[in-house]
Amino acid sequence: MKRILTLLAVVLLGISLVGMIGLGNGKVAVVLDVGGRGDLSFNDMGFKGTDQAAVDYGLEMVEVQSATAADYLPNVRNLARSGEYDLILAVGFLLTDAVSTVADEFPGQKFAIIDGFIPDKANVMSILFRENEASALVGALAGMVATHFGYRYVGCVLGIEIPVLYHFEAGYRFGIDWGVKKYNELGLAIGADVGLLYSYTGTFSDIALGKAATEAQLAQGAAAVYNVAGPLGIGDLEAITEYHTAKGTTFGPPYYIGVDANQDYLGNGLHGIASGMKRVDHGCYNAVKSVVEGTFHGGIVSLGLAVAEGGVSISKLQDLVDFFAFGVAAGAVDEVDFYTTLANWSANRANIPPEIWEAVDELEAGILDGSIVVPTADSVQEMQAVRAQYPLP
Repeated sequence: MKRILTLLAVVLLGISLVGMIGLGNGKVAVVLDVGGRGDLSFNDMGFKGTDQAAVDYGLEMVEVQSATAADYLPNVRNLARSGEYDLILAVGFLLTDAVSTVADEFPGQKFAIIDGFIPDKANVMSILFRENEASALVGALAGMVATHFGYRYVGCVLGIEIPVLYHFEAGYRFGIDWGVKKYNELGLAIGADVGLLYSYTGTFSDIALGKAATEAQLAQGAAAVYNVAGPLGIGDLEAITEYHTAKGTTFGPPYYIGVDANQDYLGNGLHGIASGMKRVDHGCYNAVKSVVEGTFHGGIVSLGLAVAEGGVSISKLQDLVDFFAFGVAAGAVDEVDFYTTLANWSANRANIPPEIWEAVDELEAGILDGSIVVPTADSVQEMQAVRAQYPLP
């Protein structure tokens, strides 16, 4: 009898494994938008998560780069037409129309898309992030830092004006307003006021344009600049670094605020004070995992601050440690610079009063328990309403 039960267990295990693709013969494809690899944020994070899932589950991964917007539809369609892929993962809102079209043409093909809102197709998993929540935290930090150091403005350089970037702007505006009010409430400043300088550059790839936009904001007195444009952040940081060099300063404002990945380590940690993290890598990894484990489903997956969701956060020490290795793997930093970077980052954070960090923690706790609701926007009209509510002149 014992032998029969053992044999039955083996048979059942074999049956369960038939439904899994993680046996060394599955394939997944990741399609990147025009921002491309090397941004150390959005696209690199999408690649990172998919690649890690492929390694962990013994899959073959194919990466497809889109050179222009005209490549989106043929790239996605050609992958689906081949019939070779257990999952086609599109990274970026700009691929939404292509995925929606091809999903109808190939209803048996599973798709996942980062930032694309496709709620009604059984073969498409739409992975969305509550970027407004993380942006509120870095906004509160920026607003309080500006007040503490006597700056009139904080800045934000954004890419193409699309709904997902409205999430960032809305949360950032709310956070700045909340942070300045909290700073006044704590009695650290009376009547303090901080305005927002922001620019939609219309691009995710023109680093020089990002640098120029940051330079303009610094010239007007921005205490920090939030990068919401992926690769353009390289230009943002160049502008901030050159500003400090010209002034003969090392620590203190103006600061760089990173996006998506932890970018605090960039520039040896000299000017990066925090990052509004958006874990695209977690979203991609879990999409592949769902296919492997047979739990894939169409519809919306929304990821926010909650630890269980692993969607967004404000960067912390462990993130700096983890993502420095990410930078090393990308060839962006030298491994021997880690302790110098850590020392610089720590010195910058130590310049900021503990009351400010405690206030950021308070905001985070309020968002998590639902007592604080951060606004967001998915259309021009909704964004205009948020701007009217938090004008930050």
